[in-house]
Amino acid sequence: MSMGRRSSEQQPQLWVPTTDLPHSPGHVFYDKLNQLLHQAAFDRFAENLCHKHYADGIGRDSIPPGIYFRMLFVGYFEGLDSQRAIAWRCSDSLSLRAFLGTPLAEATPDHSSLTRIRQRLPLDIHERVFIHVLQIAREKKLLRGKTVGVDSTTLEANAALKSIVRKDTGEEYKEYLKRLLVEQGVEKPTDEDVRRFDKDRQKKGSNKEWESPVDPDSRIAKMKDRRTHLAYKAEHVVDLESEFVVAAPVYAADQSDQATLVPSILAAQVNLVLAGSEQEIEEAVADKGYHKAQTLADCETWHTRTYIPEPKGRQYKGDDHSREQKRAVKANRRRVKGARSKRLQKRRSEVVERSFAHVCETGGARRTWLRGREDVSKRYAVQVAAHNLGLLMRKMFGVGKPRTLQGVGGGLAGVFVVLYWLSAALCGRWHGRVVSCSRVGSYGPGGLIPRN
Repeated sequence: MSMGRRSSEQQPQLWVPTTDLPHSPGHVFYDKLNQLLHQAAFDRFAENLCHKHYADGIGRDSIPPGIYFRMLFVGYFEGLDSQRAIAWRCSDSLSLRAFLGTPLAEATPDHSSLTRIRQRLPLDIHERVFIHVLQIAREKKLLRGKTVGVDSTTLEANAALKSIVRKDTGEEYKEYLKRLLVEQGVEKPTDEDVRRFDKDRQKKGSNKEWESPVDPDSRIAKMKDRRTHLAYKAEHVVDLESEFVVAAPVYAADQSDQATLVPSILAAQVNLVLAGSEQEIEEAVADKGYHKAQTLADCETWHTRTYIPEPKGRQYKGDDHSREQKRAVKANRRRVKGARSKRLQKRRSEVVERSFAHVCETGGARRTWLRGREDVSKRYAVQVAAHNLGLLMRKMFGVGKPRTLQGVGGGLAGVFVVLYWLSAALCGRWHGRVVSCSRVGSYGPGGLIPRN
């Protein structure tokens, strides 16, 4: 057989038969996900839901809503945070083209098309898609909702902190500092004078005084890595038994956890009802940052038992609290001391933090490239819906993401894992020593090479 040579000057053919076009063998995960969405009539549901926001007979046909939401699902499963990255990935991959249902003779949607559709469809449409995924989980008898865990995280906004301006005068930060120095008698202050003056100032980043001109809904906040950024706050209400996120509202980053606990639980209860579940949320588990007398009393008003530990160093006296608040605090304190509270707190820290890791870290939602709380909420609602779909796939098929081997406890995947570690041990004995599982490295000329 002669060797083929690549030519950069090869002239493409003018006509190519469709039978000669390359076909994707498909991806097992996306094929299974398409089957699940087809069984749930997802495309028909999305088209009926979005029909009133389009005008029949005017202009060319738009991108089908099912493809739009599928592309946002791809953003979570592939860990892509921007619409440009999603559009490029869908255009480049044959298996994702098959998942979207786009033939090779047609172009996949551009990132600008995703923007136009997101601007056309209101937030309620995106939330209904989130609820539809919960409905699929309920029909599979996987959704519970009796006991929920609540926690929040910060999302970095698409705005620079150095571009903030004062709300009263519209001055930029450096101009404001120079004016303060001039008022103190410093003539023509330099940048070095400004930095030295700003270093010793206290409480210099108040959200009451400053805002971003490009994203007024964002707020100055501390991120999880202790850096200061303009950000939003996302709060997850997670079913501790099934691990599904039943609500994921997005708030301003300066809203306290005590102020958003009750609205988040009520939103979760509404989602459960709209998903067809008759289960009422009976217990709410949160960390000590959510402890407040009025918040506990409001939860009791909605017949929800709380398991929220009191912050250390804060002695509750209750002199200026009402009778309902005192009763709620004492009941919560009694429940927190029990063994059930310790089990629930351990479960909450495991399940809720895992949902943040999947959605924000590996799912690409930690940094948003959209502006405005409504647009951020639209994208985040579909992002969490994709997370619930991945959890549903893991419970049904053993794999929750296309690039991750999960469910190794049983089935064929578990057999491969056992064979892998057995081969590692045998290779270690062959070389005259036993190789532990934590020291197994990669394959070399003599077999498995242990890590040093």
